[in-house]
Amino acid sequence: MKFADVTLERGATQDRDLFDWFQDVAITSSVLGLNDVHYMRNLDIVQQDRYGTTFRRLWLSWAWPVKFVAGDWDNEPDKNVIEFVTLTYDFFEHIQ
Repeated sequence: MKFADVTLERGATQDRDLFDWFQDVAITSSVLGLNDVHYMRNLDIVQQDRYGTTFRRLWLSWAWPVKFVAGDWDNEPDKNVIEFVTLTYDFFEHIQ
């Protein structure tokens, strides 16, 4: 059984956790040629409305990032930089 990869987008933040995770996976796979199970994670993807109410939650099993795009750099203060990350995973469950 194969599942389609999931691509998420968010406004750029100072939180480096997602980028650091991607970088760890990229370095490990380039050196070893494989994905180390230590970098696979079980995680929730939570979709909320503008008021913060959760209306959908997906649980991904053994997920790891396969692509990270930092977004177009723009020096205009009213523009938001959007980051994209694509995750692959072994299994998912629709929780809510």
